[in-house]
Parts: sequence; structure tokens; C-alpha cells
Amino acid sequence: MEPNYRRCLSCRRVAPKSAFWRVVRVHPSRQVQLDQGMGRSAYICPQASCLAAAQKKNRLGRSLRASVPEEIYQRLWQRLEPCPGSI
Repeated sequence: MEPNYRRCLSCRRVAPKSAFWRVVRVHPSRQVQLDQGMGRSAYICPQASCLAAAQKKNRLGRSLRASVPEEIYQRLWQRLEPCPGSI
């Protein structure tokens, strides 16, 4: 079976779906959340440059057609920071 490919909304790189973070606008409630739920999705590379450009130019909000809370961006920035025990 072929892997599912997605495109980063910031740098436009195409890669397998597992290489990206998924941000979802849940269908009935229009809430924005990370990684799970059914609804409109946007994918972003786990890189500081892509996340900074997406936040500065409101690319997530435009892709999801909803306002993205600052809390979502804070959680994505926390994911970028290396875990102290992972080395």
C-alpha cells in the first residue's frame, strides 16, 4: 500500500503524512486542536522556520478557515524544544 502524502502549509514540502504535525478544526464545534479529530486539517513540518512563518503570516488560520488560539502555537513550540532525556 502506498503511503499517504501531504504538503506542509508553510514550506510546501511534500512528504509522508507521518513526517508532519496535524492541526485540525473539528467539524461541529469549530474548535482547533492538535493531532486528532475529524474535520478540516492542515499539516506543518516540525521545524522552527516553518512554524515561525506559519504563525507570522497566519497560515494555519487561513488553511483551517478559523482563528487559531495562541495556545496551539505554544504547544507546537514546546514540541520543538528537545526533551532533556532524549539524548
